[in-house]
Amino acid sequence: MAKRQPIVEILTYGIHSKWDATDKALPKIQTFTHVVPLEIDIEFGLIVNIKRAKNQKVHYCIYHPDIPDKRGRPMPPFTGEEYVRSNDWDFYLGDTLWEPLEDKVGDWRMTLSLDDKIIADKTFTVEPEEPYEGAQFWRRGKPKLQRYQR
Repeated sequence: MAKRQPIVEILTYGIHSKWDATDKALPKIQTFTHVVPLEIDIEFGLIVNIKRAKNQKVHYCIYHPDIPDKRGRPMPPFTGEEYVRSNDWDFYLGDTLWEPLEDKVGDWRMTLSLDDKIIADKTFTVEPEEPYEGAQFWRRGKPKLQRYQR
């Protein structure tokens, strides 16, 4: 009997709310994007839904731009594995930016593999400036009224 193929769908990708490892809830999408502004503690990544793969191992990898470790050598990619917990499972793969920010600029590639086959692959570009003019406008909140002096 032929093995049923897993069904994989990327549900969200881009900037998400802060992830809490102790909470069962996954972070919420804030902005669908491949371009991430260079900001401390910004959370970005993807949420993938995997069906028909219960108890199989999914391998994840986050390739950082050449971020130096404490000795000045480029850090290796961040890797790990998780068991698919159900036949309809959502998984968040993401990262955040930390100090110093200057060395975080560049491409961050995130991949998920199942049975040595890549099932999800997204690259996010961290840029020192906003990805488009006026991007900060929507984050500012209400403008303050200024009084004119005579």
